[in-house]
Amino acid sequence: MTAKVLVEKKKLKNPPLEIHTLGDRVLRRPAKRVAKVDAEVRKIAEDMLKTMYSADGIGLAAPQVAIDKQIIVIDIEPDKADVEPLILINPVVKSAGGPLECDQEGCLSIPGVYLDVERPTQIEVAYKDETGRPRTLKADGLLARAIQHEMDHLNGVMFVDRVENELALTTALKEKGFAYGDVRPVR
Repeated sequence: MTAKVLVEKKKLKNPPLEIHTLGDRVLRRPAKRVAKVDAEVRKIAEDMLKTMYSADGIGLAAPQVAIDKQIIVIDIEPDKADVEPLILINPVVKSAGGPLECDQEGCLSIPGVYLDVERPTQIEVAYKDETGRPRTLKADGLLARAIQHEMDHLNGVMFVDRVENELALTTALKEKGFAYGDVRPVR
């Protein structure tokens, strides 16, 4: 039996999951692969989507809600009810290419902080969907960036770890009450 995860794209007063923020250790632990895609995994994805829409996000990774599984949800068009969100289970980047592009990123785990991060503009990713079927997706632009951003979370990496402008980074974190000591540079 296959089951789609269907969620209304709306803000909930009490979202089902709590989003953890920079400084919380759960965000730095590598997530475990999902052994079997079942009703429990679909329920996690459903709760993640509800939580993401409630926080006005376009992506959310399971470690951000203290779930130790390789699950990410993405919807770069949250205002379009007819566009289905993506649910990627055990995603693996098969290839990354195109020019490197520097663009602004934000994160539900670091609210109010938006900084430039350089990433490849095109990727190909293999994953399982919410029914457990293997899929491959070629993405570019915002979708490619969002997938890379969320996949970083599965490895305990946050976007601020990739920011090269240290002055902008320290200033933005301080303004929003986050500690620069919680950044782990990846270069």
